Amino acid sequence: MRRRTAARRTAARLQTRKACDTFVYIMSLMQQLADTLVLGSLLEELRASVGPYELVEHWQQGEFHHDVLLRVAAEEKLPGAVLVVATNCNGGVKEVLCFDELPERGALWHFRCPDAREFSGSLPELRARATTPHWFNPCELLAPDARSELRVEHRQRQLGGGWEMRGSACAPRKHSAE
Repeated sequence: MRRRTAARRTAARLQTRKACDTFVYIMSLMQQLADTLVLGSLLEELRASVGPYELVEHWQQGEFHHDVLLRVAAEEKLPGAVLVVATNCNGGVKEVLCFDELPERGALWHFRCPDAREFSGSLPELRARATTPHWFNPCELLAPDARSELRVEHRQRQLGGGWEMRGSACAPRKHSAE
């Protein structure tokens, strides 16, 4: 109950702010979401600060990177209606991106790693970005010698880079480059 009341007070304050004050608030809200550091806590904070969300997609690139795409209906609280939450394999939040519309998977990775030939596409305008201490250059995950916890005989290269389990229900064949 206290969180809901705090969220309403914040929304009321937002309506009385100048445009530049609102921009600073939105940026700090993005960082506040990222600073929860764990996906579960971020989702709780998102619901308390912004309102309900819809889980739209979950993309895994390699063993250690996940993108969770969320749609929110809070134009006055965030600069866009779509959040991409990048996490590590333990749900640790690395980065939060905000867009007006859903990005394509290939375009998102082309933005992150423009030298990766297998990714392409145009990204919608990036409206806001926040990172955490978990963040590192995601292109490292795509290298041919990228770290893996899978034995060589049990893994295959994923489209664009990174490793996935060979020939299992966990490894959709459509993403394989071999």
